[in-house]
Amino acid sequence: MRDPAAYSAHEQLVRDARARPELWRLVIGLVIILALYIALNSVLFAVVGGLVSPEQAQGLLRGTSPFATLVLLISFGFLTLGVAIAAWQLQRRPFASILGPYSLCLRQFWHVLRALVILALVMAALPPYGMGEPLIQNLALSKWLLLLPLSAIAVLIQTSAEEVLFRGYIQQSLAARFRSPIIWMGLPSVLFAAGHYAPGITGENALLVAAWSCVFGLLVADLTARSGTLGPAIALHFLNNTVALLFISLPETLSGLALYLLPYDMSETGLLRQWLFVDFAVMIVSWLTARLALRR
Repeated sequence: MRDPAAYSAHEQLVRDARARPELWRLVIGLVIILALYIALNSVLFAVVGGLVSPEQAQGLLRGTSPFATLVLLISFGFLTLGVAIAAWQLQRRPFASILGPYSLCLRQFWHVLRALVILALVMAALPPYGMGEPLIQNLALSKWLLLLPLSAIAVLIQTSAEEVLFRGYIQQSLAARFRSPIIWMGLPSVLFAAGHYAPGITGENALLVAAWSCVFGLLVADLTARSGTLGPAIALHFLNNTVALLFISLPETLSGLALYLLPYDMSETGLLRQWLFVDFAVMIVSWLTARLALRR
């Protein structure tokens, strides 16, 4: 995955954090981010819950309606706000330094996203056709298309927030203190996997889903270190979640904006587990495609 000079571009992301590399700054920063995220979400859901019916309020945290899913995805913006505040207060870093040079970040985002969309279209045209069981129509096509621009913005808010936190603030802060990528790539990926460990929802697939998340974290960490911006990582994360949340979703959570639903849930150990292994392969191919796109 790495040659001696492969991660030299990462230094431009880490440079500002090196002035204040103490680990206590990272820990306190994470406390600030988490506290702000919980507090602002509590206010948001209290306000929104008071504006909707009791039935809608009950399903708000599961995201099984378009409105609930939009609220949940947009609420991830509080993570980005928390990172911006923590980085400035504890490291005297502007938020822009976490993203990398703006024009380069945006250019790399579009290069990688375009390549990944082409890859997705090619894979969609290849067999097998279908996922073993008929898909369930979740939204009428007209309604789905009407919501699509707002849905895509909401997914971008959610995915960019996670990248800003894990491949931005955490990875860069660790890289300012430790030279080994085993630490500054590995630890954020483990934390990312822990955040996706949900045995109450995924059942016997919980460890497999967490392992998938850890590998995904390592791959986007690699893209970030090679590119020197968060653009490629956000592009890969955005396309992955767009497919999973807006096209074909699992029914339990964050399914309200999907055009189709899978006919089984995350705890299913038959067909779903087989597709999870396929998804591992797709993830590797997507990472390699992103790396090729960055060479342009």
